[in-house]
Amino acid sequence: MTPESTPPIPSEGSGRSVQNYTVQGYIDETPVWADATPVRHPPITNMQWFIWWLAAAGKFFEGMVIFTTGVALPLMAKEFALGATEKGVVAAASLFGILIGAVALGGLADRYGRKQMFIVEMVLFGIFTVLLTLSSSYALVVAALVGIGVALGCDYPTAHLIISESTPSRIRGRMVLGAFAFQAVGALVGTAVGFVILFENPDITAWRWMYASTLVLVVPVVIGRFFIVQSPLWLMFRGRVKEAEIATERLLLRQPPYPQEVVLHHAQARDTRHADQREKAPWSALFQGINLDRTILASVPWFLQDLGTYGIGMFTPTILATVIGASVAQPRNIADLIQSDILATKGAAFIDVLLIVGIAFAVLLADRVGRIRLQILGFIGCAVGLLLATLSLHVGGTLSGVLLFAGFMLFSFMTNIGPNAMTYLIAGEVFPTAIRGTGAGFAASFAKVGAVLTAFLFPILLKDIGTDLLLLILVATSLVGGFLTWHYAIETKGISLEKIEEEGIAPKRNE
Repeated sequence: MTPESTPPIPSEGSGRSVQNYTVQGYIDETPVWADATPVRHPPITNMQWFIWWLAAAGKFFEGMVIFTTGVALPLMAKEFALGATEKGVVAAASLFGILIGAVALGGLADRYGRKQMFIVEMVLFGIFTVLLTLSSSYALVVAALVGIGVALGCDYPTAHLIISESTPSRIRGRMVLGAFAFQAVGALVGTAVGFVILFENPDITAWRWMYASTLVLVVPVVIGRFFIVQSPLWLMFRGRVKEAEIATERLLLRQPPYPQEVVLHHAQARDTRHADQREKAPWSALFQGINLDRTILASVPWFLQDLGTYGIGMFTPTILATVIGASVAQPRNIADLIQSDILATKGAAFIDVLLIVGIAFAVLLADRVGRIRLQILGFIGCAVGLLLATLSLHVGGTLSGVLLFAGFMLFSFMTNIGPNAMTYLIAGEVFPTAIRGTGAGFAASFAKVGAVLTAFLFPILLKDIGTDLLLLILVATSLVGGFLTWHYAIETKGISLEKIEEEGIAPKRNE
């Protein structure tokens, strides 16, 4: 089946004329049958898939590096004789870097282009990963982890934008979340690689090989990112219409060639003068009018979910080792330490599988059920899971282990079907093109304040107030996240990014 040779019938809701289309109009266009019935979804081109895979790689690296820290931390602590505070700094370093990178570099995608920052971030990631594997001191480890985090922080808004601005509106959610799912894949692979390396090389320096394993994929990913197209939506916003037409043709190149010629509606670039004004004060635009609701929705629930996701995700091996008796309070030697780490890592890997199951459901449901409903449901499920884990501390025997694993598994599933996935998706959709990178970067940065606080304080709080109270605090933050999502709900399911771009038009509130 191929598009008709006559001017195609605009797909429902595209809002374009037959002669001059918008960028999103071309992307959303669907072939039609002989009786003018449109195909359900536009066919995805090789370039669109290429962009998707390269963005997915960035999320894979994030999951692998962040969750590898939970396995590597005991070995680092032994090699560098780290105390509780130093361990907290190491755990929080990459998250602090993400905080900085998202807010400092993410907004640059609005000014210099999506593609440029897409390349820069991966080059930085490779450089700092090499530095980490060669680090000879605690200070260098922290510096390298911060640098890795800066690169990953830039990837938060940039990867989302480069997918969402080149993807059909009807399947934008599943495409973005499909790439985001590789964060969970990376978490599982990072945990599994850590286990294999510990098993095959039970040495105190094994943590270096865990991080170095990511470098195998970094080089081809960097090279690949040079060959993608610039975002046509961004080019149109900048008033570079001819370049946008060429980029749209490359983006939609298929066999047989269609469209054979791209002619964009010049009115789409009408706000270029206003764009210059908004560039001068993009931050203030985040807190004005409807954008204030967008900023709150994109930022605060994400902050609250990161408290639990990173705290539980990074320290699952530690908590499991403590509760199920796998830990050794005073390791007699390195063999004792590594054996404890291996046992805890097995349990963590088993639980991490639920992250992948959860995100798979999110991919399937985001464009059907909607972002807001899934986020609220997910927050409630997280609270229930953490409550089960808390109850496990008050019973004995087999029931304690069953409740603990059930609680953590439910938490892992519900966080990825809900807030961990939806907060990321919403943050890259609710803002207009002029401040989309800045808004998404701010949301990711604000969220990582919660992740940094959790990663730094978790080892200290586990020791000072105990696992019981700490889990109850996370139950409360999950419930608050669900309430705020409901209160500031803005549903973006199926809405064209160009519609959000139109001044004065906001997405419909969730009913």
